[in-house]
Amino acid sequence: MRFPTHKNTAVHASLSKQLPHRWLKYRFEQDAFLPTIMPRYPHTTPPAPGAVLEVAPDILWLRMPLPFALDHINLWLLRDTDGYVLVDCGHGDKATRTLWEHHFRTTLRDLPITRILVTHHHPDHLGNADWLMQRFACPLSMTATEFLMAHAIFHSCPPFTAEATFALFRTHGTEAEDIAVFAERAHLYQAGVPSPPARHHRLNSGTVGTIDIDTNPWHVIIGQGHTPEHASFYTPAKKLLISGDMLLPKISTHISIWPFEPESDPLLHFLDSLAPIAALPDNTLVLPSHGLPFYGISERVAQLREHHEERLSDLREILRLSPRPLCAAEIFPQLFLRELDVHQRFFAISETIAHLNHLWLLHETERHIDSDGIIRFSLAL
Repeated sequence: MRFPTHKNTAVHASLSKQLPHRWLKYRFEQDAFLPTIMPRYPHTTPPAPGAVLEVAPDILWLRMPLPFALDHINLWLLRDTDGYVLVDCGHGDKATRTLWEHHFRTTLRDLPITRILVTHHHPDHLGNADWLMQRFACPLSMTATEFLMAHAIFHSCPPFTAEATFALFRTHGTEAEDIAVFAERAHLYQAGVPSPPARHHRLNSGTVGTIDIDTNPWHVIIGQGHTPEHASFYTPAKKLLISGDMLLPKISTHISIWPFEPESDPLLHFLDSLAPIAALPDNTLVLPSHGLPFYGISERVAQLREHHEERLSDLREILRLSPRPLCAAEIFPQLFLRELDVHQRFFAISETIAHLNHLWLLHETERHIDSDGIIRFSLAL
């Protein structure tokens, strides 16, 4: 499905001619941010489907497919005393479970999965958790907020329904035909998480959040902005960070706005969450959920901060050049210049709202709500 250009083509064309040249480097997903200093990759190719790669002693890297433009997720098996601890589970679909069955026979052999750690509630991370828990009779550990989010979305509890998200998008100018296309995919979460786990052990940050795996302590680092209580895992003994979606080598982490807190500032939460990650030793090997393992935490964090500051600067420029206040649906085509699929368009609208909220909460912009309830933004006088 390809979406038409927003109906206000005059505003779109006028602004496109006037925007600074750096605007052209922004894209969505695979090349959302092109760093000037590349991370250092100890492994230049990922493991093939059904294969594993040992990235550090007793740390195995598996890659599973995803049915999106972002077409893979990395999973991690950590050797423990009596088996393996698994970090994240893959999308809960037939293709992933077929690969898991292969790994049961070849990678695990006679060793069980003794514990599952999940970074956050998204389907590519949580999707097979319940299925694996039942197979191995093993416990699941994740943060309480992410566990409850999974159930709220799966069971369509207000205000976690797709309809609540669509209502939020409508207030930011998303048109009816786009909402109709989004609605056709309203049950993607249930497709990726066929059955959410019924129980979990709560993960916390700090000393109470330390997990011992094969006598090595792993510390839980809580991140916000992508999801409400994302967990990353760091072990000083091995100098490894399993970053989940909080730190990725090439693409910028999606910043989410939620209908249950529509006036929040997830961008600020995300940027604040980078601080404890940036403080880790720079010889730490980062094991991300997408892309290749890499070295260069401080450089990558600096790149992400710069990326978001440039995006905010360009939002200011869009509003300065516009003869009238603009809604998010009118603005996001200026941020994401290439054609987007449905999945990408959904995230693009959400991320645009998040950045606009950030400027508004800094009192740099003013919000205007028209008679139809549409929220528009202009630079503060």
